[in-house]
Amino acid sequence: MAYLFCSDLCVGYAGKPVVEGISFAVGAGEMLCIVGENGSGKSTLLKTLLGLIPPLSGRLGFGGGMGAQEVGYLPQGDKAQRDFPASVWEVALSGRVSRLGSRPFFSKADRAAAEGALARVGALPLRDEAFATLSGGQQQRVFLARALASEPRLLALDEPTTGLDPESSETLYREIDGLLTEGVGVIAVTHDIAGALPHATQVLLLADGRASFVGGYAHGTGNGGAR
Repeated sequence: MAYLFCSDLCVGYAGKPVVEGISFAVGAGEMLCIVGENGSGKSTLLKTLLGLIPPLSGRLGFGGGMGAQEVGYLPQGDKAQRDFPASVWEVALSGRVSRLGSRPFFSKADRAAAEGALARVGALPLRDEAFATLSGGQQQRVFLARALASEPRLLALDEPTTGLDPESSETLYREIDGLLTEGVGVIAVTHDIAGALPHATQVLLLADGRASFVGGYAHGTGNGGAR
């Protein structure tokens, strides 16, 4: 059962299409990589999938009993985010906001989920550190912990390896592999094609306003599908 699916989707801004003809489904243990040149519509598509902007046409929805609160999001970091005046613990705990519902305060379960997420990515020893003082690789691990704290069934990543050294990038991909084996679905927008391909089950290329699967990766038939 697909966690998220779309059919003949058209995305864009102010009624102007950026990419058309998008159809795919992502389910448990599957990783869709979205690739393309700058300006090809990758981030526009991801924001549409996340419900941040509405689709212009086509069909988009969740399956398998999933809801929007079960989608974790690792945004592309910018300087403002990375200089955010908060502790590592506060950043990780903010990942539980989508689970608060009508509750005004974080519960014991919320705190346990945030602590477990930090431990999972190896950032628990940094819990009391100021987030802005961390290295780029450490900050990305904390951002991932924030996304994992929501206990997602589907994880959306926007350029997850930007600014990371090769060792930090490989650590991130190992963590993604672990999530895939646990049945989490992953959608990743990336320029790091060489690094991402070994982990992908589908690769969607955006070019000239259209979307197409490439490299035999569609439907898990590429290298990534042979995990």
